[in-house]
Amino acid sequence: ATARPSWASSALEARDLRELGTLAAKSGWHIVLTIGLAHYEPEAAAREVATAKAALGEWLQAIELGNEPNAFAQHGLRSEPWTFVQYDAQVAAYRSAIEAAAPGIPLAGPDVSGSGAFESWGLGEVINQRPAELTGHHYPLGCEQVPAPSIARLLSPLIHRQEVGSLRRYMSIAQASNTPLRLDEINTVSCGGVAGISNTFASALWAVGYLTKAMSMGVAGINLHGNPARCDGYTPVCATAPEDLATGALHAQPEWYALLLARALIGKRPLHTIVSSPGRPNVEVTTLRAADGTLHFVIVDDDPPGARSVAVRLRLGSDFRGASILSLTAPSPAALSGVKLGGRAVAPDGSWSEPSRLPHA
Repeated sequence: ATARPSWASSALEARDLRELGTLAAKSGWHIVLTIGLAHYEPEAAAREVATAKAALGEWLQAIELGNEPNAFAQHGLRSEPWTFVQYDAQVAAYRSAIEAAAPGIPLAGPDVSGSGAFESWGLGEVINQRPAELTGHHYPLGCEQVPAPSIARLLSPLIHRQEVGSLRRYMSIAQASNTPLRLDEINTVSCGGVAGISNTFASALWAVGYLTKAMSMGVAGINLHGNPARCDGYTPVCATAPEDLATGALHAQPEWYALLLARALIGKRPLHTIVSSPGRPNVEVTTLRAADGTLHFVIVDDDPPGARSVAVRLRLGSDFRGASILSLTAPSPAALSGVKLGGRAVAPDGSWSEPSRLPHA
């Protein structure tokens, strides 16, 4: 989990951090806590981190100084010039104050807005700050883009190619420095998402494709951004009314199903996959191998409704004699409901269990 106050918000209160610690203990999630750098207050940041360390204990995995510091000048939070050089000097002051108040907490960063900024800011972070984990964000579509975001664009081959390029930029620095990379804020469309895209089955198709691409390229971890108070934006779970949010009565959105599917792939070893696709259908294939030798093929069909059917043939060695299929389905990419994994919807509490019998390939 990533706890991320906004640029405009005040520091998290001790009560908030204790409640976050309770959630972490119950869920087993570790916390990467983003400390606001937008307003230069190293001593206040140090006090916040000390409070967080006391409240979160073993669940506090790291702190990062952001959010999206590369864009501070663009948003009027810093005057020009504002480059990694200026940021680095301020991070050094923050780290000195934090280490004095709460020693020994690892640093994650630079928490930039995308892989383009990461090429310079990530390299500088590695050289000067030596973080325990590199971090950055990814949104395939922007809320103010022209042409406007759409399901067709989100699932297009162009976006797929751009995302591979973005992941390569991120991973080139992470691998060269032998530093784990966590994409600690990703989702479909920036600015909280767009209704009719971010809350539809298309978001689940996109998430499965992106998560498996990132796994296959060596990303250490991913956090899907979400606001549980907004069911019409991007979020894996949400509450339909304020009273439901207050009591924790959440329900699963389509992206929750993508996380359930991807969960089964954690720890599997990615394999190089060659795809031959006559007619160039919009289909992505990722292959991962389990410790017992079982192969998992993740096949995402992003073709629009009405497209011709695609026949998938897998060429394997003679050691493999059978296969089963776990399908993630919905009535259409634009569907807001009716999502099923293995023919089953999740339970009201968000849990899901795999059917005892799956269709054979």
